Amino acid sequence: MYKPPRPAPLSALSSLIRAVTSGDGNLLNLLPGAAYEMEIGPLGWSRRSTMIVNRPDLVREVLIDEKGIFPKSDLMVNALDALIGNSIFVSSGETWRRQRAMVDPSLTMMRINRAFPDMQAGVAETMKNLSAFAEREEPFSLDLMMSHLTADIICRTVFSTGVSEKVTHEVFEAFNLFEKSVAQVEIFRLVIEKAFTKTPQKPHVLEACHVIRKAIGELLDTHTGEGGKHYDDITSALMLARDESGQGFTREELIDQLGVMFLAGHETSASALTWVFFILSQQPECVKRIRAEVDALCGDQPISFEQSKKLTFTRNVFREVIRLYPPITFLPRVAMEDTRLGSRHIKRGALVIVAPWVLHRHKAYWRDPDLFDPDRFAPERENEITSNAYIPFGLGPRICSGAAFASVEAVLIIASLIRAFDIEALDAEKVTPAARLTTRPTQQILCRVKARA
Repeated sequence: MYKPPRPAPLSALSSLIRAVTSGDGNLLNLLPGAAYEMEIGPLGWSRRSTMIVNRPDLVREVLIDEKGIFPKSDLMVNALDALIGNSIFVSSGETWRRQRAMVDPSLTMMRINRAFPDMQAGVAETMKNLSAFAEREEPFSLDLMMSHLTADIICRTVFSTGVSEKVTHEVFEAFNLFEKSVAQVEIFRLVIEKAFTKTPQKPHVLEACHVIRKAIGELLDTHTGEGGKHYDDITSALMLARDESGQGFTREELIDQLGVMFLAGHETSASALTWVFFILSQQPECVKRIRAEVDALCGDQPISFEQSKKLTFTRNVFREVIRLYPPITFLPRVAMEDTRLGSRHIKRGALVIVAPWVLHRHKAYWRDPDLFDPDRFAPERENEITSNAYIPFGLGPRICSGAAFASVEAVLIIASLIRAFDIEALDAEKVTPAARLTTRPTQQILCRVKARA
């Protein structure tokens, strides 16, 4: 069995020292070994009480949050304010309910059978790019390639247009800078600041947000004026959405909501697929099994939507990768009043952390949790999976509405690329994960590609 890279679990003090001294903002370094064994407990030492919740019934209580005690944490809200404003991803209470009622109808246009041709078009374009790299025997960034592919697909779905490599590269670099530099993920601040402290962002972080919002605004502007009338897509539906009072979204609010869809629809998928292809580059037997499944079902013909639903092992590879490397590493909440979780007293202002990274590797809920084992999702082993211990797309009313979209997209991409290419990761031994807002490699993974022999 293969054990993919992860930070070594250390004591709480050693983890804190490692996180502070590394200086790279990697929140995985802050996790002590005890976090992977406790049900609920303090996450090391900090001025602000921070509790990690691993017991599945308590995870459900926090994320479903029937009493409204645990909204998105102030750290996340403040971190994302300059990027996506008070959008549906971070809002709470009546604001969230208004936005949800306005946004939900547009999401019917993400129906998979409608979006599948856009996925196929994006995959075809990427296969041309990979063929060119193969002919030139030239290395490429796996992270950037996956970012461009998923951005292209989500833009075709949301805006009815593809996206240029130039724009993808600008957004990729801007989001990387944002993730690494946003004030709310600085280890020192997490440890010493009081609850509800609002920290200003650095100028270069605000500039990165401006780059991303400008790109989304330019895509939005293709739908305005006379030229925008012929579109029948998510953007047009959002522009027409109205609340109970008849009020629609302003332009800035549209950029907020479209920013959520764009970033959630491509950054998280790109993160997951980067890990998929890295792991497959280290697992030739797994590659053989995928190819055998795809060849038997599809031959050398294009993969149809109906066929994609039958690629069981390929789907299980994706499910196992997002268990090991969940795209959103932490789901932070804040206690808005004194309360109790299980046997623990939770103070107002405490950070309450549900961490899919930790929950998916918890020793009480998974056999050999750090090993890559796609067959743990096989039908005959489904009874091994503890309810609410596998939450790569979240849980409750805020569960990712694009989960089905992302899963079908991933299966199509994995099956199409693995069927056609051999992918080699360069310097594989140096690859390590980092968590800030998403779970990414600490450095971009360079690869070479060859046409399948």
